[in-house]
Amino acid sequence: MGLLNKKPDLISDKARALTAEIAALEAEIKKLDSQVARPAAPKLRSTAMPQGETIFRPAEKPAPAPMPKISEPVFEKINQTRLTSSSGHETTELFNNLGVRKYDLPALFNRLRNHFRGPTTSNPRLVNYLAAGGVQGLRPLRYEKRVARNRFFALVIVVTAVLLGLFLMLRH
Repeated sequence: MGLLNKKPDLISDKARALTAEIAALEAEIKKLDSQVARPAAPKLRSTAMPQGETIFRPAEKPAPAPMPKISEPVFEKINQTRLTSSSGHETTELFNNLGVRKYDLPALFNRLRNHFRGPTTSNPRLVNYLAAGGVQGLRPLRYEKRVARNRFFALVIVVTAVLLGLFLMLRH
């Protein structure tokens, strides 16, 4: 019976509620926008039989759009001398005579280490929250890590046993 009774997904329910609220707000925005966009009808008197002297008013002209300014490129003076470190001495030991950076083994090691480490998270508090199992309906990250670790150990034991068996069979 456990397969038929699924726990409610609280994140999906909250997403549906927020989507419905967004749709209601968008409908209200459209309604208000249509009211604002509709120009008020001018109140005119009948011209069939004018009652008094007619006063002509000059037509209003919209303000002309400002002409785009043509900007010229900005050139800056750049110092072409070699980079100096904060202590003031030239860092020529990092560059060859053509100005190309020499091979730097520690920097290569750091780049490789950072490549395999992966990117840092943009929200570490959220990661801690998810790892602790603070969201209903999701398993904690500790549990998932433990399951993956146990699967790995089981696979290593099985592969070791198979290889040991093959080795003993070939030895005889």
